[in-house]
Amino acid sequence: MKRLVIVSNRVPVPKEGLRPGGLAVVLKDLLARKGGMWFGWNGTCHPDAAHLPPAIQNAEGVQYATIGLTPAEHRNYYTGFSNSTLWPLMHSLPEHIHFERRELASYWSVNERFCENLLPLLRADDIIWIHDYHLLPLAALLRRHGVRQPIGFFLHTPFPAPDMLATAPDGGTFLRDLLRADLLGFQTADDTANFIFAATRTAGAIARTDDALEFEGHTVRVGTFPVEIDPTRFAATARDAAGSDDLRRLSNSLAGRRLVFGVDRMDPTKGLDHRLAGYERFLETYPQRERQVTFLQIAAESRTDVASYKELRNRLEHQIGQLNAHRGQADWTPLRFLTRGSPRPTVAGYMRLADIGYITPLRDGMNLVAKEFIAAQDPQNPGVLILSRLAGAAKQLEAAILVNPLDHDDMADALERAMVMSADERRERWQACWDSIASRTALGWGLSFLNILEGPAQG
Repeated sequence: MKRLVIVSNRVPVPKEGLRPGGLAVVLKDLLARKGGMWFGWNGTCHPDAAHLPPAIQNAEGVQYATIGLTPAEHRNYYTGFSNSTLWPLMHSLPEHIHFERRELASYWSVNERFCENLLPLLRADDIIWIHDYHLLPLAALLRRHGVRQPIGFFLHTPFPAPDMLATAPDGGTFLRDLLRADLLGFQTADDTANFIFAATRTAGAIARTDDALEFEGHTVRVGTFPVEIDPTRFAATARDAAGSDDLRRLSNSLAGRRLVFGVDRMDPTKGLDHRLAGYERFLETYPQRERQVTFLQIAAESRTDVASYKELRNRLEHQIGQLNAHRGQADWTPLRFLTRGSPRPTVAGYMRLADIGYITPLRDGMNLVAKEFIAAQDPQNPGVLILSRLAGAAKQLEAAILVNPLDHDDMADALERAMVMSADERRERWQACWDSIASRTALGWGLSFLNILEGPAQG
């Protein structure tokens, strides 16, 4: 049986009593099913990390091989080029791009160290699956060291249009490096098309079919693989959480008011400042809704050492204070904003309680939260999903109320539309969204990618 080797920037090393969440669960389940190894950074920083061998740990049939980063590598490779240059670039937010040459040099050197540490651990019959923008050069580095095993690469962010990609230092090199993989996967058809156009226009690849490119005598398949959740399992989690103490306390505190709910990382791509502005515009435009609604937004802090994230936090704190001071009343706080993460079952319960899911990123590869909101609903009395049309999930959840995340009036009108929507229309919209995700699973997503990667060898 072939061994699956997953390579990602961060590896959720098993700890007693803890279980990774989100996509980490999917990849872990894939490894447990197929047998394999997960290689990457263990989340630690140490001055001597560059000279230390990988730490090996086995748990539940999966081998974890991890390395640390030096403080300088964390600052330049991770905080710097990966998250201050590539992340906003991939999300087409040029105003947030920060670039330093030393950070690019560190990005290359960390990828080379990933390669050097991974090579001795590989077996002849491995299947290698590399994940995300932190590791764009890795497939090419492995090939240069003689690796001939099948290599897949999946990008969890959007892929930008070619003109946006031109702003990336070494953008053409990254394209050519990606083309050394055997299969490239993207979240949406638009992302796939953007890559194909960039690869043929900039890197010199030749499109042989709709899903295959030729580059320097090598054929790479390209496909769209929307990441999925486990909807039935998440629905059960939400149902179970509905009777918890957390949900009871939240429900009692609403005093009969309608609940608008959002949950995100605190990140410039999530459009949180525009989302709050849209909510305030809603209260301005529809003053009869005062005291009838409460907006609960969970935005767990992340990447706190990245300048644009610090600026966002400061901007949001001012915006939240202004909104509640101007709109609130002695017994009514229009907006509740939490920067601490909440347990997954609690969040599922909040989604089930919510009358409106308010999810309006400026750009998202997929946005699994939107799918989770649909799964969490009571089919007999579902809430309404308001979703940015720029989220990848909008391609599947077309029955949601789709909005422009930069148009505050559009978001305000969508909130009012959700407030007055009939039960029949709510059920009809929910059913259409549910039908689009009900037969899909997270594990099925992973297996669909691997089935193609393991298929007949290409030229």
